[in-house]
Amino acid sequence: MAVASISVSETPLVLYTLRRADDALIDALGIRDLADRRTQGFSQGERMKVAIARALVHDPDTILLDEPTNGLDIMSVRALREQLRHLRSEGRCVLFSSHVMQEVAALCDRIVILGAGRVVAAGTASELIAWSGAATLEDAFVALLGTGEGLAA
Repeated sequence: MAVASISVSETPLVLYTLRRADDALIDALGIRDLADRRTQGFSQGERMKVAIARALVHDPDTILLDEPTNGLDIMSVRALREQLRHLRSEGRCVLFSSHVMQEVAALCDRIVILGAGRVVAAGTASELIAWSGAATLEDAFVALLGTGEGLAA
């Protein structure tokens, strides 16, 4: 059976969550209305919400997310940020990549800037801003990267 022809609640990871009565995750991510829908035709944001639920369903100690707010509406971004803060407050390790410096500044204890596959700088938002002499994290990112590389993303 093709993945596009099954509903979210029929996928093994989300079904596992429902069996454990972990409805809090479904509610926290705002996917209650998606639970019994077929995945075919989901928007980019809906697909991202389901992917995040799949990443969190087993209650992992370490979470790795790549551009997790890509395609999400404002309310979903806020809900995801709150969920990530909650996970961090529980002592979980949350790693994520993002080009949205506002998001990075709001969520990250430590930031690593990569350029050409190498670590260019690492530290807190305040440290990166101070080291670069920039006024904002976004300006610090560009200054520390030293090229227009980050602007093409």
